[in-house]
Amino acid sequence: MRNLSALFLAFLLCAPGIASAADDHHRHDHQTAAKGASTNALIEEMRQLDAAFREIVSAVALGDGHRVHMAIDSLHGTMEKTQEALLHGEVKLRKNASRIKEFERMDHEFHVDLESLAKAAHSSDIQKMSGLTKKLLDGCVSCHTVFRP
Repeated sequence: MRNLSALFLAFLLCAPGIASAADDHHRHDHQTAAKGASTNALIEEMRQLDAAFREIVSAVALGDGHRVHMAIDSLHGTMEKTQEALLHGEVKLRKNASRIKEFERMDHEFHVDLESLAKAAHSSDIQKMSGLTKKLLDGCVSCHTVFRP
């Protein structure tokens, strides 16, 4: 229960930053679209992750594996779109752009952990869901620290 309380507190502290990051991405997307460029897959993935994690944290706090699983299901295809954009050089990191391989590794590990969370949710393993959700949120913070100005 202590781990879950700490997880919820961490989310509450990070949520305003996540929301503002999504707003920043949203403004950037409109600017980019106005210039005739294609939609940035990474920004879209961040928006979908933001929405999913709001649901995931609430569902984990309530021990509702089904809701966790449904939130994760809403993310299917986002990693692949980002990977495709990375392959074609369409993803531009705003900070430490030369460390793109590290970003790709972190993104891949994040999605492996998401899959583990889906499995824990399927078996309603509250301890594992809580630990993995914290690990995933820590990964968000780490990635943003390294790659987001």
